Amino acid sequence: MSVRDLIPWGRDNGNRPPALYRDDQHNPVFSLHREVNRLFDDMYRSFDSLGSLPPFNGGWPKVEVSETARDIKVTAEIPGMEEKDLEILLDGDTLTLRGEKRAESENKERQFSERYYGRFERHIPLGYEVEQDKIDARFRNGVLTVVLPKSERAQSQVKRIAIKH
Repeated sequence: MSVRDLIPWGRDNGNRPPALYRDDQHNPVFSLHREVNRLFDDMYRSFDSLGSLPPFNGGWPKVEVSETARDIKVTAEIPGMEEKDLEILLDGDTLTLRGEKRAESENKERQFSERYYGRFERHIPLGYEVEQDKIDARFRNGVLTVVLPKSERAQSQVKRIAIKH
């Protein structure tokens, strides 16, 4: 294929505007774009089957972390699961969320599904020491909320810096 084959119009058009391809299947640029996308999809699919990529390419479950002077709050959306299927661990200053989402039924006739089933593990670095005996975790309506109170030492390390004019 030469570079000329990639240009959707010829030089012999005179002063007429270029005639762009209307049919995407015969347009070499769109064809190349489709093939590159297919190549990357196949590559990532093979990594995912080996278990080296996290589901949804960004970690699941999706989390939100907020911080105040006294505590750190981690909220995770985990729809379709029950409390008994979740495990929450604290190792040093890292919070770990683990679980397994099982399919409701074995539908062998299913042709397509974007739902995620299987084991997951999400590590969230906190950056502070927390009071382990005062951690509060609640799971309601598919939303897990973990409140981790900062230790006295961690609270005293925070120093507000004044801005000079």
